[in-house]
Amino acid sequence: MSSEITYAEVRFKNEFNASGAVSKPPAAPKEKTSPYQRNPGFPKQLLASLLILLLLLAISFFIAFMIFFQSYSQLLKGKKDPKEVFHEKLLCEKTKLNMEGKGWGCCPENWIVSNTSCYFISFKFSNWTNSEKNCIGMGAHLLVINTKEEQLLIIQKLNRHSAYYVGLSDPEGMRQWQWVDQSPYNESVVFWHSGEPSNHNERCVIINLVNGNWGWNDIPCAGRQNWICEMMKIFL
Repeated sequence: MSSEITYAEVRFKNEFNASGAVSKPPAAPKEKTSPYQRNPGFPKQLLASLLILLLLLAISFFIAFMIFFQSYSQLLKGKKDPKEVFHEKLLCEKTKLNMEGKGWGCCPENWIVSNTSCYFISFKFSNWTNSEKNCIGMGAHLLVINTKEEQLLIIQKLNRHSAYYVGLSDPEGMRQWQWVDQSPYNESVVFWHSGEPSNHNERCVIINLVNGNWGWNDIPCAGRQNWICEMMKIFL
């Protein structure tokens, strides 16, 4: 039985081969053509599309900026209380990018500009409490001096015949000096005149010129003096 099956299988194969059928050779692979070969104008079309896209983005950015500017202008016009809008005009200068990636540092018009702060020197007279309120009304606080460089920067702008309140006080009369912004009072960075502070009833501090040197002096808080405001730069 097994020999007959083998014979039939061999015979079938021989008959198939003898039928004269010719197998076709495999088709040659089609040559691939790039989009550039099919359409020689493709690079120009791509470039034109990119230019149109950039133009649309620029137009969209400009429209968005104009809408924002108009909205901000209307907001300023709608504010009645000057404390709600501190400054309508800012002077900005290009700076190194800060940690937030913003490269324009701005201060209100007519303020003194430093690396990180803006300063306003008042020529009006008031007691210490009202001087601080005036600064707060401008979005600032009385001057806080943290470094020798800051002290030197400020005294170059002062009138030698005037005295100016700064944001240092001793509310309880216990010689525990406090800055208005809660900065720690650092005894290694102080600029008291010789013999000052001198009186427990003199609880507020001015900066003035004595014997040709600028320094700090404690006085009664009710005294009417000029004052200096400070605020952080506005970064855009």
